[in-house]
Amino acid sequence: MGLGTVMSVAAAPQLEHLMAISAEVGELVTMGPAPLGERRVVYITGGTFAGPRLRGEVLGGADWQISRRDGAIDLDARYALKEARGGIVQVVSQGLRHGPPEVLARLARGEDVDPASYVFRTFMRFETGAAKLAFLNTTLAVATAQRKARRVELQCFRVL
Repeated sequence: MGLGTVMSVAAAPQLEHLMAISAEVGELVTMGPAPLGERRVVYITGGTFAGPRLRGEVLGGADWQISRRDGAIDLDARYALKEARGGIVQVVSQGLRHGPPEVLARLARGEDVDPASYVFRTFMRFETGAAKLAFLNTTLAVATAQRKARRVELQCFRVL
């Protein structure tokens, strides 16, 4: 391309509220230190979700984590949702949680912490065979999240 060539640029992504998820979680299970950090798993045991186009219950799954040496936590959650009209949706949610060491220590103790004092974000993909939920198969989403003692609350936004 020459200096005078004009290249069109795609529009910046927009966000549309997809759903809120309240996922109940079990105790953290540590697998001990590994080359990339402490390997852990937190089982997702239930919960609910609701949004403009879908609602239902969280069936379960697990969040496979690495607590890194720099204090950040890499998250790789995979779980299933059962939509009220009967469809099952697989969720793959990968993200990062980080913040000041004292805030992360309070979270680890199960204390309520102001979500503005740490960063908890995920990228989400979905898969379903339910025709009425097929739009999820081509949906990319981002979520802001908040860790509570026995649950994780996510606000999920579809990337348009």
